[in-house]
Amino acid sequence: MSEGNYNIVLCERGVRTFADHTRNTLDLSVVPAVQRLSHLPILVDPSHGTGKRNKVTPLSRAAVAVGADGLIVEVHHDPDRALSDGMQSLFPDQFDALMAQVKQIAAVLGRGVPTSNHVHAEAISSAD
Repeated sequence: MSEGNYNIVLCERGVRTFADHTRNTLDLSVVPAVQRLSHLPILVDPSHGTGKRNKVTPLSRAAVAVGADGLIVEVHHDPDRALSDGMQSLFPDQFDALMAQVKQIAAVLGRGVPTSNHVHAEAISSAD
């Protein structure tokens, strides 16, 4: 920002711990903590943060519930054949189900999920 780039977001991708049930430990408590200190949007990446497909959906829901401004979720039509990160990639139908759930959670919080022609561009926004 000091050099004029104001297109900045913060991203929680997990921290390395001694736990072995996930790749990293996703610290969702950082979302409301950082929101008190910064005006920057906070994204959560449960795909990278856990490295496990079965944990991406529940932690995505939790991230939205604690106030994350957006999610980074990897999706692949054939994760077992993905060149990278297949174990953490959702199938398209799992992603569709997740987005339906995220929209419901966001609505409870008075927020919305903008629609987009590009799946990667979906984010959570405050309702005005």
